[in-house]
Amino acid sequence: MAEREKPVDGLELSKEWQEASDTRAELLRYLKEQVPQIFCLKKETSPQEEEELMQARLLYPLECFLFGEDPQEGLAKLKQGSTSSQLCGRVFKEGETVYSCRDCAIDPTCVLCMDCFQDSVHKSHRYKMHASSGGGFCDCGDVEAWKIGPCCSKHDPGAATALVTDDCMLEPELSDRAEKLFRMLLRYVTDFLVWEENFELSAELQPRTKENAYYCVLYNDEHHSYEHVIYTLQRSVHCDQAEAQTHTTLIDKEGRRAVKRGTLRSCQQARDLIRSNSEHISLQPLRVEILHAAVMAHQTFALRLGFWFQKVIGYSVGFRQAFCQVALEPHVDGDRPCLISRLMLYDAKMYKGARKIVHEMIFCSMLMDTEFKRLFAIQFTKYYKQLQKDFINDDHERSISITALSVQIFTVPTLARQLIEECNVIKVIVDTVMELLREHLDVSNRFLFVGYNSDKFSRIQVIFHDLRYILISKPSVWTEELRGQFLEGFRVFLGFLKCMQGMEEVKRQLGQHIAVEPEWEAGFTLQIQLRHILAMFQDWCLSDDEILVLAFKECHAVLMQCNNQPLHREATDFYMCKHILHVRPYKVSQEPVSIHLPISRLLAGLYVLLCGTGVIERLDNAESYNFIQLAEHPLRCVVLAAQVTAEMWRRNGLSLVSQVYYYQDVKCRDEMYDKDIVMLQIAASKMDPNHFLMLILLRFELFEQFNGSCSSKDQDELMQWNRLTEEMLYLLIVIIGERYVPGISPVTKEDVTMREVIHLLCIEPMAHSTLVKSLPENESHETGLEAVITKVATFKRPGVSGHGLYEVKKDLLQEFNPFFYHYSRSQHSKAEESQKKRRAQESNDKALRPPVPPAFCPHFSSIVRLLCCDIIVHILKHILQRAAEDRPSHWTEAMIQRTLHLIGQALLEEKSQLEDSTVEEVTFDFSIKARVIGSEQGKSVILLLSKIKALPSLEAQKDMVTWLLQMFEIVKCLREKSSPTVSESMEMSKPEESAQDKEKAERKRKAEAAKLHRQKIMAQMSAMQKNFIESNKMLYDNMPESGTQEPVASTECIDMEQRELCIAIGPHRGSTPAEREMLTCILCQEEQEVLPQAPAMVLTACVQRSTVLTQCRGKIPANAADGSGTYPLFMCPELAVGTHTGSCGHVMHATCWQKYFEAVQNTTRNRLHAELIIDLENGEYLCPLCKSLCNTVVPLIPLETLTFNYENAEIIGQHLTMPRWIQILSARIKGLKSITQDNDFNAEGGGGDGGSGISGTTGLCGEGQPDFRSILSYGVQEPRKFSDSITEMLVVCATTVHRVGLKTAPNELCPRVPLMAWNTCAFTIQAIENILQEEDKPLFGSLQNRQLAGLKAIVQFSASQRLKSSQAVIQRHFTDMMGVLLPVMSRKNTPSILEVDFFHLLVGLVLSVPSLYQEEAVDLQPSAVSSAYNHLYILQLVTMAHMLQVLLTSTDFPALGDGEETEEARAAAELYTTVSQHTGGLTPELSGSFVAQRVKEGIEPFLRCAALFFNCLTGVQPPEELFNSSVASQGQIEALCSYLALPFNVFQLFQDHRDTVCPFLQKWCGNPAVTKALKGNIQTVRYPRRRNRLIDLPDDYSALLNQASHFQCPKSTDDERKHPTLCLFCGAMLCSQSSCCLSQLDEEDVGACTAHAATCGAGVGMFLRIRECEIVLMASKTRGSTYPAPYLDDYGETDPHLGRGNPLHLCPERYRKLNQLWQQHCILEEIARSLEVVNVMFAFEWQML
Repeated sequence: MAEREKPVDGLELSKEWQEASDTRAELLRYLKEQVPQIFCLKKETSPQEEEELMQARLLYPLECFLFGEDPQEGLAKLKQGSTSSQLCGRVFKEGETVYSCRDCAIDPTCVLCMDCFQDSVHKSHRYKMHASSGGGFCDCGDVEAWKIGPCCSKHDPGAATALVTDDCMLEPELSDRAEKLFRMLLRYVTDFLVWEENFELSAELQPRTKENAYYCVLYNDEHHSYEHVIYTLQRSVHCDQAEAQTHTTLIDKEGRRAVKRGTLRSCQQARDLIRSNSEHISLQPLRVEILHAAVMAHQTFALRLGFWFQKVIGYSVGFRQAFCQVALEPHVDGDRPCLISRLMLYDAKMYKGARKIVHEMIFCSMLMDTEFKRLFAIQFTKYYKQLQKDFINDDHERSISITALSVQIFTVPTLARQLIEECNVIKVIVDTVMELLREHLDVSNRFLFVGYNSDKFSRIQVIFHDLRYILISKPSVWTEELRGQFLEGFRVFLGFLKCMQGMEEVKRQLGQHIAVEPEWEAGFTLQIQLRHILAMFQDWCLSDDEILVLAFKECHAVLMQCNNQPLHREATDFYMCKHILHVRPYKVSQEPVSIHLPISRLLAGLYVLLCGTGVIERLDNAESYNFIQLAEHPLRCVVLAAQVTAEMWRRNGLSLVSQVYYYQDVKCRDEMYDKDIVMLQIAASKMDPNHFLMLILLRFELFEQFNGSCSSKDQDELMQWNRLTEEMLYLLIVIIGERYVPGISPVTKEDVTMREVIHLLCIEPMAHSTLVKSLPENESHETGLEAVITKVATFKRPGVSGHGLYEVKKDLLQEFNPFFYHYSRSQHSKAEESQKKRRAQESNDKALRPPVPPAFCPHFSSIVRLLCCDIIVHILKHILQRAAEDRPSHWTEAMIQRTLHLIGQALLEEKSQLEDSTVEEVTFDFSIKARVIGSEQGKSVILLLSKIKALPSLEAQKDMVTWLLQMFEIVKCLREKSSPTVSESMEMSKPEESAQDKEKAERKRKAEAAKLHRQKIMAQMSAMQKNFIESNKMLYDNMPESGTQEPVASTECIDMEQRELCIAIGPHRGSTPAEREMLTCILCQEEQEVLPQAPAMVLTACVQRSTVLTQCRGKIPANAADGSGTYPLFMCPELAVGTHTGSCGHVMHATCWQKYFEAVQNTTRNRLHAELIIDLENGEYLCPLCKSLCNTVVPLIPLETLTFNYENAEIIGQHLTMPRWIQILSARIKGLKSITQDNDFNAEGGGGDGGSGISGTTGLCGEGQPDFRSILSYGVQEPRKFSDSITEMLVVCATTVHRVGLKTAPNELCPRVPLMAWNTCAFTIQAIENILQEEDKPLFGSLQNRQLAGLKAIVQFSASQRLKSSQAVIQRHFTDMMGVLLPVMSRKNTPSILEVDFFHLLVGLVLSVPSLYQEEAVDLQPSAVSSAYNHLYILQLVTMAHMLQVLLTSTDFPALGDGEETEEARAAAELYTTVSQHTGGLTPELSGSFVAQRVKEGIEPFLRCAALFFNCLTGVQPPEELFNSSVASQGQIEALCSYLALPFNVFQLFQDHRDTVCPFLQKWCGNPAVTKALKGNIQTVRYPRRRNRLIDLPDDYSALLNQASHFQCPKSTDDERKHPTLCLFCGAMLCSQSSCCLSQLDEEDVGACTAHAATCGAGVGMFLRIRECEIVLMASKTRGSTYPAPYLDDYGETDPHLGRGNPLHLCPERYRKLNQLWQQHCILEEIARSLEVVNVMFAFEWQML
């Protein structure tokens, strides 16, 4: 509605127009003035200004005219009287998710939009979802589209009154005005959308003065790429790249764009430049036109009117009907098309934007109204041929062609029937195809697709979809009119098939190989398109007997016309076994043959339908058909396939092999191979069986061989004969045994599907999707699998990977037929193998017997005579004799196998006939002939069988022969009626039993032998395992059972020793046991002991930045390059981004690794896209053993063996109290500072103040003032010495950690190198503790060996790091870090206790404190006792500071009652009171038990990390409780405290060191940052920290799709397709792969996901692409890989790109695995592995995601 500027003259104008004698002229005069002023004449107007002017000056007056009053009031009145439409009609955008219900949709094209689906009954049905290709609309509310539930709750008409008011008419005046206005405006719109004059307007709109203002307009085409157009524009109209990109994007979206405005001359220059520049690139220049500004203005307004029409039509049903009336009313000159037809006919010449508007106008008007839809459909059909021709020559996609509307019209069942009756739409469609393909006809009027245009051909194929739509629902009632028109259409269709019958004949190449592969794809593409159409024509015929008979006669007549082509030779007589066949000689191997016989196959299909319905009785002279002639071509086709299999056509190249493959493939076999078999079965049922078999032998070119008149010594020829004999026997098995066709035997379609599924599952257990692919689809893309699968198979659910599998039920295995005719050769051998294996496992014989088939229907019952005629006995005898004589080159095992199968079929048939009838009635006498014929020469079938049973070369068939001989006995007994069947079976089983007993005994003996063998192997393995554990102690030393203490007799001693061992620090710490570590290098396989002086051994490792533990996702602090920031000296408590070092646990010699690394560098440089897998510049490589991604190595440093001196420790402990320790440390640091001439400390801390700080604590201790060297008096020792190679590896590892962690250039002298080593050590421990807590595993004993080995190596590497760095630097770092704990050492930029992570601080202090012992002339380090006290006091100080940190940041105290007043609660209350005093009462009043519980919860993760750290550092065995996750939390904390030498009541620390800590507490709490935090001005981290997990996903995938469908890109307003992508770390929805969301990262364009991953995951990302239903893993700008989404359908399968569209649900196990992948830092590894597996041909630009 026009709501903005409302000029007074709007109503006046409309009155003037109303009263004018010629309203149209008046209106056009107004438009002539206004339109050019608003659009295109001014040089620059903003789109918004243009919109406002158009609303005010043009649309508002038009709406006033329409309503005859103020539009707002008119609309309000209108809305009172009408209701909303029952039809939804939402037009789909490309990529939008749509839903179809498999239970209720009339056909698969009936779909619902997301919103309607969510509110419909179909949500609980079997639905499918897929991405729309754009252009369709929602069928909600269309009664003809759905069997039930046509409306969602929103579009449900509800009360009957709604239906009545829906048709409410407009007031007559309003209706007249609407019609009048619509007629004028629609004509105006039509005129301008089809306007071809670029410079002139029609006389009515010609302006008085013509300005020299022109536009150079560039149109979209499908030949030039984006880059070409951008390049051309930059060269031609001198715009920058961004502007050229904008132009190009809009040209692609709208179809055209003005790229220059100016005088005619300047525009002509631009046009010529664009043409010449674009011709260089592509052979065709870009389409550029020059339009006068006024023409451009009117065209622009015409488009806007299109939108306006859609809006106005939406106001009321009356308006919609008025619009349809106007659009469809015939032109004044009867011959010219109506307005809407004019637009349709001009569609292919319009540009994209105009087409879209026209299509949307049709959607919202004519397609929403049943009657007008019918009238529109008639117009559409009338011009159908022309529209399709235009589409074929158009270069735009079908989704934006008017022809795409056919799916909206032809799929409506009532409309389809009306169109057949009124316009004979079948004839129209087939004629169109015929006309378009006429150019491909050869002289004999058959298609020959040589040098066809594949693009044009693929467009022609689309027309077949329309024929499918028309036939999709067959009529329930036939009228005479419908019959006549359908038959007429069927005749035309037969005419089309006639051009395919016998097309593209092939002739066998002899001598040399074919020079050029002939074209074959086009013919098969047609065949695939016709597959469903042929089936649907047969379905239509089946629904009416009269039609069926007439269609059969028509088809037969056309086939006779095709077959009457003269054959080269006259018929002659052929003799065999006293039978004579009179037939024309023909050899497939010498004469032309075609694989395309659609008419023969259609006739076979119709014949089966005639038999099935019994209508065949109404066929005149049915017996007079020449069945030899009918079967001739299908038989040739089958023989051709057999000869190709026998490799007789090798010289004809691959094209023929491909044709034969498709002929029998699931895509085509329904209407090709299967129908040929049916035609041969028809012939077999009507011909004399001997004649039929002679015909088959003749066509297989085996007649002479079986007549004994031909022999050969040529091995190739003998091999061909053998292969052909195999194929011929196979064909006989198929003709006789394949009866699962409704009409040939009394089976249903469901039985057919069941049999297919059973045979597929006999090959191997299969996934649902594999089964669906292997079954033929019907026209609705359904296979019928769901209806039968539960009857034939059991489902096995998948685990964390893989997919669900179906296994065939045991009781159905008897239906297995090894010669099932839909098996390919590989399937046949796989199935046979698997069934033999199964039978062997079940202790059965290996005979794969023919299954008992269903009986033939009466019309086909005579086929079984083939099994007992003279010729078949002759054939079988002949083959068995060849084998009995054992002439190797004259027979094959496959031939014998087929022969035995045929004998089995014959005996089963005879048995079932004898059981059903009396002996006298049964004419089937195979067993008699098998015994009698040839028995006098000892060559009867039964005697030959006995002979071949003894052949060693046929050992595999022995069981089958045995079974056949038993069957002969059974049949003989049945014939003689000698004894009841029970005793027969008993007798029969006796010899079997004795054989079985023998077999059982043999099996038992073998089982015993196998058992002994297994035991022997297990013993060997056990010994090897022990040996391995001994030699790889490093990997197992955390296992509690491999206790490190020596066995001691007294239990008391053991307890004492246990206790003594289980403290890691302080004066009571356990000793570090001596362990020899022998490791094998994975490269050279040599063993070596890990020693400090030996050549280095290294572990592969990968260093990466990580945000797994972050508490401030998305905020990664920038690293100050000059080191002025606090990181990496202090890690912030949010753990914003850490440096993780992980290892796969594989060990190499350093020298071996260096050689390997150099080799990798050299070879990888030459690999295609190797940079996608490994970044050579950054030192990456793949582990030689497990292919994990690595970028450094960690040197293995053995633990120092230590026997702790407890007496010495006790003596020192009496002197070295915490206050004394602090004094000594301060004195040492002060002295070191003065030595290093660093005045910073004195300047900042203040010399005097520092002194008084120290002297203030002196009184606590009776000793004198400590001096600079006092620290050394408590015990020093020489530092460890390392070999050069270990030292070198220490540098390699430290440099990588520094480079990766700080994203900086490698610099081994940087003072931050040791800091980064300590940080990676701390962060890696925190990450491991997080995983263990998350998975609820015990702290010790549950790590994988690789994690444990890696962790120990990293801790020892970090501890040794100080030996390689400048001691002064490390002393400086120590002092800075101590500043947090000891206010006396703090500086200006020392952070408060709320601004550091205390575990990082602990690791840094513990690993840097030895540097204080360094003397000028001599290298020293603290003794074991000194270290024990250093560790103890550092840990105690850090723990106290951390407890205070927890207290100060807690707001959510646990809501527990007071509970009893324990010692712990009292100590906690005392601490809390002190803190409250120091913070000025900013903390709330709380009870001690609250505080105690809160603090203990908060510090537990810290204590767990500390325990892991000290365990790896000292090697002291932890207490038993920490190996068990079932110990309660309280027990865990006590065990941790005990291990870390802390009191069980941690608050005791504050009591024990009250005098020392009180001044610290005051300073810590008085820090301004703490005050701000308590006032809530600064965000602080709560403890324990939140454990990060991947975001919660909904169970039903459609909920995610729904979320995605409502996603609006924040940076773009258009409605183009987006790729909504979900970050699984934080839940942000991003607009991926779209130019609108590109941003700059390191001066490079990157997509939204890459930019987001940089801030959210420090470069690592895990995204769910919602419309594609796949996970994307990203590791850097250039590396990523896809990973299956954690959503599975009911069959346990993922569905990438929603290809199958089944409902999907979240699989928690798989999502948990993804979470682990992230938390264990394995994303990089996963990407490298997947890229290594997939050989990348074209690099994917991951950074553009």
